[in-house]
Amino acid sequence: MSLFAHYFRARLQDCVMGWMEDLRPQALQDVGGRVLEVGFGTGLNLRHYPSTVESLAALDPLALGAMDEKVRERVERVGFPVERFSLRADGQLPFDDASFDSVVTTWTLCSIADAGAALREMRRVLRPGGQYFFIEHGRSDDRRVARWQDRLDPLWTRIADGCHINRRHDDAVRAAGFELPQLDRFRYRGPAVLAEMYRGRAVAR
Repeated sequence: MSLFAHYFRARLQDCVMGWMEDLRPQALQDVGGRVLEVGFGTGLNLRHYPSTVESLAALDPLALGAMDEKVRERVERVGFPVERFSLRADGQLPFDDASFDSVVTTWTLCSIADAGAALREMRRVLRPGGQYFFIEHGRSDDRRVARWQDRLDPLWTRIADGCHINRRHDDAVRAAGFELPQLDRFRYRGPAVLAEMYRGRAVAR
């Protein structure tokens, strides 16, 4: 990737994901202990983590290049240690079993090629009874909207860096071996095909 493309991509990611800033506090308010964030991006979640967080392992497949300085500034403002990791080529998380109390994803599952395998890895690295907190956009329960999501998904995936708009995240979380005691479904602002939100808390069995 060229230097310009690297710069543009990082800046665009930071801008676009910042539009949903108001949804982060409620999604993250009960996170605590040793935390793994999968899809750390540019660190937009950092200022919303509560004081119950002891440490954060920040994992992302992408080098941020031009945004590294901004991310370092965000890391320096929080009151807990943050260690950054890169995703392994085989998709396995570089951590031992039962290493974390909480795992977090925010608008991440949509872009993972094998979301089921990724969720099983997240469950593996959670301690028994550990919690997975997420907010994702996905498939609508409105059949008309869902049909449009299915039609547009192949195109959207190509233009939006692998992002899928028609995934049922609640089904995927349960299939990976989690219990799902809390799930909020709502439509956010913007086009319906992109605005169907899944916000939940799952427990590792």
